[in-house]
Amino acid sequence: MELLIAYRDDPAGHNMAKFLSKNMTQNGELFHGKYYDLLIIQSPAISADWLDEKYDYDGFVFLSKHAAESGELALTCHSTGNFSEAKFGGNDKQIAIPHPNLQKKYLKTLKKNQDQFLEFQITIEATHHGPTALKKPCIFIEIGTTEKQWTDVSLCNSVAFLVHQVMSEPVERNPVAICFGGTHYSSKFTKELLEGKYALGTVIPKHALDNLDDELFSHIISQNKMAKIALLDWTGLGPNKSKVINLLESTDLEVIKL
Repeated sequence: MELLIAYRDDPAGHNMAKFLSKNMTQNGELFHGKYYDLLIIQSPAISADWLDEKYDYDGFVFLSKHAAESGELALTCHSTGNFSEAKFGGNDKQIAIPHPNLQKKYLKTLKKNQDQFLEFQITIEATHHGPTALKKPCIFIEIGTTEKQWTDVSLCNSVAFLVHQVMSEPVERNPVAICFGGTHYSSKFTKELLEGKYALGTVIPKHALDNLDDELFSHIISQNKMAKIALLDWTGLGPNKSKVINLLESTDLEVIKL
């Protein structure tokens, strides 16, 4: 069973949690449901590396707001981790275990219901921020992009309903790929997730490849034990193309160029 988590002072996450909790049974801090449990925490979700010291679940699904300087409206989901200094939760150069099959199912469900969210871009984000130390898979599901959307109860309820739908059905297993290159909002990797056969593990964007060394690469591989594929945004690897290829030659991953 999965645990859904929302930070009390995150308006989007808290709104989604309030909607989901209506049909759940509260026991102390936890809300119990048939398919998943729910927890509203008093500290920021990006710093919730403590969760699995207290709660034993198969995975952690964080309900959250999404902010972007561009202001472009977006519904996003992404894995967590830091490729360099931990400026927003988690630990330096530590990658969380991703939740690829759940991410794929959620994003495809969003896309299938895009007529409800016509103003919104539906996209994955590259792996970023904390928590990074949880021992079970985790994923962030986010509503963007300004306070107007975070406090829109109808919007948050609509997204939460789809989260419930996804969590209440079996999650299909797909071949999993680690992704290298591209921008923070990768159109190539989002398209692969929506239309292709692969689910996505850790997504290392072009700007983070400068930080990729043997130790970090080995750590990423160990956190993505389910992965059999490396997807490369071939034109989006920048000056680190040779480094990435050389590192991948030390693995058994099948390399596919997009």
